[in-house]
Amino acid sequence: MSDSWIQVGNAPCSWGVIENVEGERGGYARVLDEMEATGYAGTELGDWGFMPTDPETLRAELERRQLKLLASWVSVALHDPAGHAASEADAVRTARQLARVGGPDTLIVLGNDPYRDPMRTRFAGRLTAAQSMDERQWQIFAEGANRVARAVKRETGLRTVFHHHIGTWVETPEETARLLEMTDSDVLGLCFDTGHYRYGGGDPVAGVRRHADRIWHVHFKDHSPTVAAQARETGWDAVTAVGRGLFCELGKGEIDFPAVLAELRRLQYRGWVVVEQDVLPGMGTPKESAQRNRDYIRTIGL
Repeated sequence: MSDSWIQVGNAPCSWGVIENVEGERGGYARVLDEMEATGYAGTELGDWGFMPTDPETLRAELERRQLKLLASWVSVALHDPAGHAASEADAVRTARQLARVGGPDTLIVLGNDPYRDPMRTRFAGRLTAAQSMDERQWQIFAEGANRVARAVKRETGLRTVFHHHIGTWVETPEETARLLEMTDSDVLGLCFDTGHYRYGGGDPVAGVRRHADRIWHVHFKDHSPTVAAQARETGWDAVTAVGRGLFCELGKGEIDFPAVLAELRRLQYRGWVVVEQDVLPGMGTPKESAQRNRDYIRTIGL
């Protein structure tokens, strides 16, 4: 049975739209057309400039396809106090677009730019406590997150979520929990990503339960135990592991999505489940992959 309060969306990154590069498979119109055709109800914004920056134009494009604008990733530099002002400005700019086009329930998704730190990228999936931030670094990081989220709320009325992510300074379950403990729960919640949580060393079902009151956005991403084991045995970095299929299509890995969904239902989660799929050689077109993922999600009741 489908939950009327949980809806399913996708994101431009499932079409290879990363770092504002459209890629060979087409621009925003094709991405939106294929999202609509494969049965998704909403989309994240993608990198700034991929979709129209004029709010009226973007609103018309989405309405024509009956798609809701629901969130946007914003790369930030929370570990560096010199980057806090620019991070705030980027987040507020994007939040204004979200508020104008998507309305008051849209979300800013914060994350440090993945794979920029060589050590964290190299040891993703097998980090030790000694490789985490020290006390001063944690204070700087949390202050930056609070600053950005409070500015977004003050300037636009929108809430912000933080995305834990492999190859960044907040990857493991304990790092995720610590950041939430140090930040303002009125303005900053969690974008819970099942695949990143698993490779970071956690159980996604336990993670949903642990952070029930802070999960405002959910990314469905599967996790291949075979690739994860190879990555750890051979010392692959995060980029190599992802490129070898660490985050496989939904239903082809080990994430217990029915159990994750059951936990979300138990918590009366009222938000979006968003697919973010790395489409690798041998998987066909992004549209074909998006259709397989949507078909799988229907089999578990969404």
